[in-house]
Amino acid sequence: MQTLRTYSLHRIKLPQALQKQITIPISAKSSQRFVHSRTAMTAAHPPPATGDYDTSHSTAVRRYNHTYGLVPPAVESLDIQLSRCLKQLGRRPQSIDKYLYLSGLRNTNVHLFYRLVTQHLKDMAPLIYTPTVGEACLQWSHNYVQPEGLYISYADRGHIASVLQNWPQPNVEITVITDGSRILGLGDLGINGMGIPVGKLALYTACAGIRPEATLPLMLDLGTGNKELREDPLYMGSKRDKVSAQEEADFLDELMVALTEKWPGIVIQFEDFKNPFPALERYGGKYTCFNDDIQGTGAVILGGIVSAVKQSGVAVKDQKAVFLGAGSAGVGVAKQIVEYFVREGLTEDEARRCFWLVDTKGLVTNDRGDKLAEHKVYFSRDDNEGKQYQTLEEVVEHVKPTILMGLSTIGGAFTPDMLTKMGQWHKRPIIFPLSNPSANSECTFEDAIKYTKGRCLFASGSPFDAIERNGKFETPGQGNNMYVFPGIGLGTILSKATEVTQSMIYASATSLSTSLTTTEIDQGWLYPEIARIRDVSVVVAMGVVRAAQEAGVDREQSIKGMGDEELEKWVRSKMYDPAVETKRVEEEVQGFMNGVHGVKGGSGPHL
Repeated sequence: MQTLRTYSLHRIKLPQALQKQITIPISAKSSQRFVHSRTAMTAAHPPPATGDYDTSHSTAVRRYNHTYGLVPPAVESLDIQLSRCLKQLGRRPQSIDKYLYLSGLRNTNVHLFYRLVTQHLKDMAPLIYTPTVGEACLQWSHNYVQPEGLYISYADRGHIASVLQNWPQPNVEITVITDGSRILGLGDLGINGMGIPVGKLALYTACAGIRPEATLPLMLDLGTGNKELREDPLYMGSKRDKVSAQEEADFLDELMVALTEKWPGIVIQFEDFKNPFPALERYGGKYTCFNDDIQGTGAVILGGIVSAVKQSGVAVKDQKAVFLGAGSAGVGVAKQIVEYFVREGLTEDEARRCFWLVDTKGLVTNDRGDKLAEHKVYFSRDDNEGKQYQTLEEVVEHVKPTILMGLSTIGGAFTPDMLTKMGQWHKRPIIFPLSNPSANSECTFEDAIKYTKGRCLFASGSPFDAIERNGKFETPGQGNNMYVFPGIGLGTILSKATEVTQSMIYASATSLSTSLTTTEIDQGWLYPEIARIRDVSVVVAMGVVRAAQEAGVDREQSIKGMGDEELEKWVRSKMYDPAVETKRVEEEVQGFMNGVHGVKGGSGPHL
C-alpha cells in the first residue's frame, strides 16, 4: 500500500507555499526510511546515484544532488575530465588493468565512462570488449569487486520471476543473456562469462545510444563442464556439472516468460551458448530475440562481403568460398551470404554450392563416414567423387577459392603458402580471418598483405594495426559485430518490433554496406571508420526499422509515414548522448529553481 508524504526535494529550503504543493508517493515500507529533519516537512533525501558525483556539475547541481562537499570543489570541463582518465589509463601497462579501471569508472561515474568511450572508441572498444574481455572473463571470479549484472541459477527454477524483481532499474529495454558455455574461443567459463553481457551492453550504449539504465546483463548459472573451475575455491558459480539440454530448455522457457511479463517488449539477445540453435529456433518467432553469434556475425560479415565482392571484380556466380570452421558462427555467416547471392540472381542451390566448409575432420561431405551435426548438412558437398579432403591445404588447392574465411579459432591456419597462392590465382582475393581474440586469428593483416603483394581485400575479427607499405599506410578492415548489433537493437527497440525477422537482420547488413563514405570506398575500405560508429548505427537502425515495417512486426505507429530524413532525425533524438547529460541536469535544476522563484510570496531556495 502506498501513502503520500510531503517531501521538500533534496532538503532544499522551499517557500511554504511550494512545500504544500510537492508530494511524492512512497510505500509504507520505504516511509520508515524518512526521518525528522529541520522541519516536519523535510525528509531524508535518497542517496545520490553514481552519475551525481560528476565533477562537471555546477555548485547548484551538487547541492541539489547532495554531493556538495563529497567531491573536490573544482567544477571541471569535460576535456579536463577526459584528460585525467586518459592519464590514469596510460599509467596501467596491461590491458586487463585498463579494463578493471574502466569497469570501476563505469560503476562510479557512468556518464563520464561513456563520454570517454564514445570520444575514444577506437582505443576503448578493444579494452571494454574483445580482445581484452576474454582475459577479463578468465579472471572474473579472481578479480571480482562489485556486482555487475544479474545472476540466475538453476536452483532458482520455479521462481525466476522473483529474482528479476531484485533488478533495481524499473525499465529494461534490452538484455544480453549467456550461460557461459562457449565464451569467445575460450570454452566453458561458467559464470566467469559475465564479462560478455556487461561488455556487449556497454557497446549498445556507446555505439547506438541505448540508455545504460535500460540494459540488463544476464548470466545463467547452469553449472559448468569445466572441472578446473569447479575445483577452484575462488570460482563464484555453482560448483556442479552442466545441466542437460532438456533441463536448460525448461529453464529457458520459464526465463523467457518471466522476462517478457516484467518488461513487455524487451529485446533479448543470446550470446556465447555452446549450442545456440535450439533457443533461436524455439523462441525466434515467439519473442523479440536474436543471437548475435549466428545472426549478428553473419550480418557484419555479409556487410563486408557485399563491399568486397563489388571491389573484387569477380561476378557473384563465379565466387568460391572456403570456410575454415563449420560451427554455429561459420554456418550462420555462410547462410547470410547465400541469401545475398540469391538476391543477386542465383538460385538457392547455385548459391549453396559456392561454399566449401572445413571442420576438424576436413571437407564436410555427404560420404565422409561420420554423422554430421544437423547444422552442417545444408552445406555438405556431394560432388567430391568419393575423395576426402582432410586438411585445409588440400581443400584450398582443390577449390582455388576467391574467398578464404576463418571462424576456427586456430591461430595461423592461413599459412604463407595459402596466402601466396590466393594472390596468384586472383587479382583481388578476399581474406577474412575472423576468429577472436587476436592470438586465434587465422592470419595477421601483415601476412595477408605481404604474401598477396598488397592486393587482398582483408577484414579480421580482432583489431590489427595499420602497416606501412611502399610509402603509404594500409589500414585493415575489422569485421567486428559492433557495426551491426547496436543498430539491430536500437532499430528493434524504436520500432517496437514483436520479433526480429531474418529480413531485419539482412537489412542491417545491407545498410552497413551503404554507410561507407566516398573517401572510405576510394581507399578500398570494407568497413567504415570506427570513430563514426554512432552514425553507422543510425543507418543500420533505420534499415532495421524499415524492414520491421515491411514485415508488419512493428508497433510504433508514429513513424510509419516518415521519410528518410525525418526518420533519421527522430532516431537521433532517441539516442542517449553522455556529452549532454551534464547540460540536461543543469537545465532541470535551473527549471526547478525558476519554478520555486515563481511561487507567489516565495523568496527562492537557499542552496
